[in-house]
Amino acid sequence: MKTNKVKKVLIALDYNPTAQKVAEVGFAMAKSINAEITLLHVISDPVYYSSTEFSPIMGYTGNLDAVQQQIDTVEGMKTASQHFLDKSKLHLGDKTIQTQVKEGDFAETILKTAKQLHADIIVMGSHSRKWLENIVMGSVTENVLHHTSVPLFIVPTKNHN
Repeated sequence: MKTNKVKKVLIALDYNPTAQKVAEVGFAMAKSINAEITLLHVISDPVYYSSTEFSPIMGYTGNLDAVQQQIDTVEGMKTASQHFLDKSKLHLGDKTIQTQVKEGDFAETILKTAKQLHADIIVMGSHSRKWLENIVMGSVTENVLHHTSVPLFIVPTKNHN
């Protein structure tokens, strides 16, 4: 039986505070198999970036107003997103990690990027949402799962307190 070696791992991160867990778990898995790692953030809905529910930058401890001013434009969102990925890369402590910021539909862009990179596996988090929200908004992870041709590694991020 021939097995395929996993050489490239795509880790899709959103701005949810659970992104750090997804990045850490995906990184640990990729490093354990000596795979190349790409962190991806997709810019889709500007409203998502204006949420005051949590800081939009993982590990960001500065003035949220300063970040808010940056994300009033598409270029500002790209800059903030790249900053987010750079901080994630720094947190993981591996300079060989690649980063990409793309615009578009979340699931579609993740799938296209995986294909372009020839990714062998996609790592994503799965947020626990209320059933009505899932019906209205759909689930990005579920959409990727149903349309991917490569394995999908799902990191559960629901808080079980």
